Amino acid sequence: MPLIEIVFEHQDFIVINKPPFIAVQNEVEQPGILPQLCAQLGVTKLWLVHRLDKVTSGLLILGKSERAAAEFGQMFAAHLVQKYYLAISSKKPKKKQGTVSGGMKKVRDGLWILNNSQVQRATTQFFSYGISPGLRLFVLKPLTGKTHQIRVTMKSLGSAILGDELYKGDKAERTYLHAFALKFSYQQQNIELVCPPNVGTEFIAATTQAALAKLTTPWDLAWPNYKIPQNVNEQQK
Repeated sequence: MPLIEIVFEHQDFIVINKPPFIAVQNEVEQPGILPQLCAQLGVTKLWLVHRLDKVTSGLLILGKSERAAAEFGQMFAAHLVQKYYLAISSKKPKKKQGTVSGGMKKVRDGLWILNNSQVQRATTQFFSYGISPGLRLFVLKPLTGKTHQIRVTMKSLGSAILGDELYKGDKAERTYLHAFALKFSYQQQNIELVCPPNVGTEFIAATTQAALAKLTTPWDLAWPNYKIPQNVNEQQK
Protein backbone atom coordinates (compact mmCIF):
# COMPACT_ATOMS: atom_id res chain seq x y z
CA MET A 1 0.00 0.00 0.00
CA PRO A 2 1.52 3.41 -0.98
CA LEU A 3 2.43 5.80 1.80
CA ILE A 4 -0.21 8.34 2.74
CA GLU A 5 0.94 11.90 2.06
CA ILE A 6 1.39 14.07 5.16
CA VAL A 7 0.59 17.64 4.11
CA PHE A 8 1.13 19.32 7.50
CA GLU A 9 2.30 18.10 10.90
CA HIS A 10 1.85 19.80 14.27
CA GLN A 11 2.68 18.43 17.69
CA ASP A 12 -1.08 18.07 18.31
CA PHE A 13 -2.41 16.98 14.92
CA ILE A 14 -1.61 16.05 11.33
CA VAL A 15 -3.27 16.88 8.04
CA ILE A 16 -3.11 14.27 5.31
CA ASN A 17 -4.01 14.07 1.64
CA LYS A 18 -6.56 11.25 1.75
CA PRO A 19 -6.62 9.13 -1.42
CA PRO A 20 -9.97 8.36 -3.04
CA PHE A 21 -11.42 4.84 -2.85
CA ILE A 22 -10.53 4.34 0.82
CA ALA A 23 -12.80 4.77 3.83
CA VAL A 24 -11.65 6.38 7.07
CA GLN A 25 -12.56 3.26 9.08
CA ASN A 26 -11.92 -0.43 8.35
CA GLU A 27 -14.24 -2.17 5.91
CA VAL A 28 -14.75 -5.88 5.32
CA GLU A 29 -12.83 -5.81 2.03
CA GLN A 30 -10.04 -3.37 2.96
CA PRO A 31 -8.47 -1.54 5.91
CA GLY A 32 -9.39 2.08 6.48
CA ILE A 33 -7.19 5.14 6.46
CA LEU A 34 -6.82 5.25 10.27
CA PRO A 35 -5.14 1.87 10.84
CA GLN A 36 -2.95 2.38 7.77
CA LEU A 37 -1.82 5.77 8.99
CA CYS A 38 -1.19 4.57 12.55
CA ALA A 39 1.01 1.80 11.16
CA GLN A 40 2.82 4.24 8.87
CA LEU A 41 3.55 6.68 11.71
CA GLY A 42 4.22 4.04 14.36
CA VAL A 43 1.51 5.28 16.74
CA THR A 44 -1.25 3.36 18.47
CA LYS A 45 -4.10 5.80 17.92
CA LEU A 46 -5.21 8.88 16.03
CA TRP A 47 -8.49 10.75 16.46
CA LEU A 48 -10.82 11.75 13.64
CA VAL A 49 -12.02 15.34 14.01
CA HIS A 50 -14.05 15.38 10.77
CA ARG A 51 -14.70 12.96 7.94
CA LEU A 52 -14.50 12.58 4.18
CA ASP A 53 -16.58 10.17 2.13
CA LYS A 54 -14.79 7.11 0.78
CA VAL A 55 -15.02 8.53 -2.76
CA THR A 56 -13.57 11.91 -1.73
CA SER A 57 -9.87 12.74 -1.74
CA GLY A 58 -8.00 15.57 -0.09
CA LEU A 59 -7.28 17.29 3.21
CA LEU A 60 -8.24 15.44 6.38
CA ILE A 61 -7.32 16.50 9.93
CA LEU A 62 -6.45 13.88 12.54
CA GLY A 63 -5.77 14.64 16.17
CA LYS A 64 -2.82 13.12 18.00
CA SER A 65 -4.68 13.20 21.32
CA GLU A 66 -8.22 13.23 22.67
CA ARG A 67 -7.66 16.79 23.91
CA ALA A 68 -6.64 18.06 20.47
CA ALA A 69 -9.60 16.28 18.87
CA ALA A 70 -11.95 17.89 21.36
CA GLU A 71 -10.49 21.32 20.60
CA PHE A 72 -11.04 20.81 16.88
CA GLY A 73 -14.56 19.60 17.62
CA GLN A 74 -15.27 22.92 19.30
CA MET A 75 -13.70 24.81 16.40
CA PHE A 76 -15.84 23.00 13.83
CA ALA A 77 -18.97 23.52 15.92
CA ALA A 78 -18.22 27.25 16.06
CA HIS A 79 -17.57 27.37 12.27
CA LEU A 80 -13.95 28.43 12.83
CA VAL A 81 -12.49 26.01 10.24
CA GLN A 82 -12.93 27.17 6.65
CA LYS A 83 -13.16 24.27 4.18
CA TYR A 84 -12.95 24.49 0.40
CA TYR A 85 -13.67 21.68 -2.06
CA LEU A 86 -13.22 21.11 -5.77
CA ALA A 87 -15.69 19.27 -7.95
CA ILE A 88 -16.08 18.68 -11.67
CA SER A 89 -19.39 18.15 -13.41
CA SER A 90 -20.34 17.34 -16.98
CA LYS A 91 -23.80 18.79 -16.44
CA LYS A 92 -24.67 22.49 -16.81
CA PRO A 93 -25.65 24.12 -13.48
CA LYS A 94 -28.82 26.11 -12.90
CA LYS A 95 -26.56 29.00 -11.87
CA LYS A 96 -22.81 29.55 -12.14
CA GLN A 97 -22.24 30.87 -8.62
CA GLY A 98 -24.16 31.56 -5.45
CA THR A 99 -25.42 30.00 -2.22
CA VAL A 100 -27.47 26.83 -1.86
CA SER A 101 -29.30 26.20 1.43
CA GLY A 102 -31.91 23.66 2.45
CA GLY A 103 -32.88 20.96 4.87
CA MET A 104 -31.14 17.60 4.49
CA LYS A 105 -33.44 14.58 4.38
CA LYS A 106 -32.41 10.95 4.02
CA VAL A 107 -34.64 9.14 1.53
CA ARG A 108 -33.47 5.67 0.43
CA ASP A 109 -30.41 3.58 -0.45
CA GLY A 110 -28.08 6.00 1.35
CA LEU A 111 -29.38 8.98 -0.63
CA TRP A 112 -30.06 12.45 0.74
CA ILE A 113 -32.05 15.31 -0.74
CA LEU A 114 -32.40 19.03 -0.05
CA ASN A 115 -35.86 20.31 0.86
CA ASN A 116 -37.47 23.41 2.36
CA SER A 117 -37.34 22.12 5.92
CA GLN A 118 -35.69 24.15 8.66
CA VAL A 119 -34.36 20.88 10.15
CA GLN A 120 -30.76 19.78 9.46
CA ARG A 121 -30.07 22.85 7.34
CA ALA A 122 -27.10 22.61 4.98
CA THR A 123 -25.57 25.68 3.36
CA THR A 124 -22.92 25.70 0.62
CA GLN A 125 -21.47 28.58 -1.40
CA PHE A 126 -19.79 28.08 -4.75
CA PHE A 127 -18.15 29.52 -7.84
CA SER A 128 -17.79 27.62 -11.11
CA TYR A 129 -15.57 27.91 -14.16
CA GLY A 130 -15.68 26.36 -17.61
CA ILE A 131 -12.57 24.25 -18.10
CA SER A 132 -13.31 22.45 -21.37
CA PRO A 133 -16.31 21.79 -23.63
CA GLY A 134 -18.90 20.04 -21.49
CA LEU A 135 -16.94 20.23 -18.21
CA ARG A 136 -17.17 22.74 -15.39
CA LEU A 137 -14.95 23.13 -12.31
CA PHE A 138 -16.63 24.10 -9.03
CA VAL A 139 -15.00 25.63 -5.96
CA LEU A 140 -17.32 25.01 -3.03
CA LYS A 141 -17.31 26.36 0.51
CA PRO A 142 -19.60 24.38 2.84
CA LEU A 143 -20.72 26.53 5.76
CA THR A 144 -22.18 23.51 7.53
CA GLY A 145 -20.93 19.92 7.67
CA LYS A 146 -23.69 17.48 6.78
CA THR A 147 -23.37 13.97 5.38
CA HIS A 148 -23.13 14.10 1.55
CA GLN A 149 -23.71 17.85 1.69
CA ILE A 150 -21.65 18.84 -1.35
CA ARG A 151 -22.81 15.86 -3.41
CA VAL A 152 -26.46 16.73 -2.69
CA THR A 153 -25.82 20.43 -3.38
CA MET A 154 -24.33 19.65 -6.77
CA LYS A 155 -27.26 17.36 -7.58
CA SER A 156 -29.71 20.13 -6.62
CA LEU A 157 -27.93 22.50 -9.03
CA GLY A 158 -28.51 20.02 -11.85
CA SER A 159 -24.76 19.35 -11.92
CA ALA A 160 -24.22 16.00 -10.24
CA ILE A 161 -20.51 15.39 -9.71
CA LEU A 162 -18.72 13.55 -12.50
CA GLY A 163 -18.33 9.92 -11.43
CA ASP A 164 -20.85 10.20 -8.57
CA GLU A 165 -23.25 7.56 -9.84
CA LEU A 166 -25.12 7.47 -6.50
CA TYR A 167 -26.41 10.96 -7.37
CA LYS A 168 -26.73 10.29 -11.13
CA GLY A 169 -23.43 11.81 -12.18
CA ASP A 170 -21.95 10.66 -15.48
CA LYS A 171 -19.64 7.66 -15.26
CA ALA A 172 -15.93 8.25 -14.71
CA GLU A 173 -12.93 6.47 -13.19
CA ARG A 174 -13.44 8.32 -9.89
CA THR A 175 -15.86 10.67 -8.17
CA TYR A 176 -14.49 14.13 -8.92
CA LEU A 177 -14.72 15.60 -5.42
CA HIS A 178 -11.61 16.77 -3.57
CA ALA A 179 -11.07 18.54 -0.24
CA PHE A 180 -8.89 21.31 -1.62
CA ALA A 181 -8.04 23.79 1.14
CA LEU A 182 -8.31 24.53 4.87
CA LYS A 183 -7.91 27.77 6.78
CA PHE A 184 -8.05 28.04 10.56
CA SER A 185 -6.24 29.30 13.64
CA TYR A 186 -5.00 26.76 16.17
CA GLN A 187 -3.71 28.09 19.48
CA GLN A 188 -2.95 31.46 17.87
CA GLN A 189 -1.15 29.90 14.89
CA ASN A 190 -2.76 30.79 11.58
CA ILE A 191 -2.76 27.80 9.24
CA GLU A 192 -3.57 27.91 5.52
CA LEU A 193 -3.28 24.69 3.54
CA VAL A 194 -3.93 24.05 -0.16
CA CYS A 195 -3.69 20.57 -1.66
CA PRO A 196 -4.41 20.24 -5.40
CA PRO A 197 -5.81 16.87 -6.52
CA ASN A 198 -3.39 14.39 -8.08
CA VAL A 199 -5.74 11.50 -8.93
CA GLY A 200 -8.19 11.62 -11.83
CA THR A 201 -7.73 12.30 -15.52
CA GLU A 202 -9.87 15.43 -15.51
CA PHE A 203 -8.30 16.81 -12.32
CA ILE A 204 -4.78 16.57 -13.74
CA ALA A 205 -5.74 17.76 -17.23
CA ALA A 206 -3.92 20.89 -18.42
CA THR A 207 -7.14 22.94 -18.60
CA THR A 208 -8.01 22.10 -14.99
CA GLN A 209 -4.48 22.83 -13.82
CA ALA A 210 -4.59 26.22 -15.56
CA ALA A 211 -7.79 27.06 -13.68
CA LEU A 212 -6.33 25.86 -10.36
CA ALA A 213 -3.26 28.07 -10.87
CA LYS A 214 -5.62 31.03 -10.35
CA LEU A 215 -7.22 29.54 -7.23
CA THR A 216 -4.24 29.14 -4.92
CA THR A 217 -5.93 31.22 -2.19
CA PRO A 218 -9.60 30.19 -2.44
CA TRP A 219 -10.48 32.13 0.74
CA ASP A 220 -9.78 35.34 -1.21
CA LEU A 221 -12.64 34.76 -3.65
CA ALA A 222 -15.60 37.13 -3.27
CA TRP A 223 -17.62 34.84 -1.01
CA PRO A 224 -20.93 36.45 -0.02
CA ASN A 225 -21.60 37.18 3.63
CA TYR A 226 -23.89 34.60 5.18
CA LYS A 227 -24.75 34.10 8.83
CA ILE A 228 -25.27 30.51 9.96
CA PRO A 229 -28.34 30.10 12.23
CA GLN A 230 -27.34 29.31 15.80
CA ASN A 231 -29.53 26.20 15.98
CA VAL A 232 -27.87 24.37 13.10
CA ASN A 233 -26.95 20.86 14.27
CA GLU A 234 -23.51 19.97 12.94
CA GLN A 235 -22.24 16.57 11.89
CA GLN A 236 -18.80 17.22 10.45
CA LYS A 237 -18.21 15.24 7.23
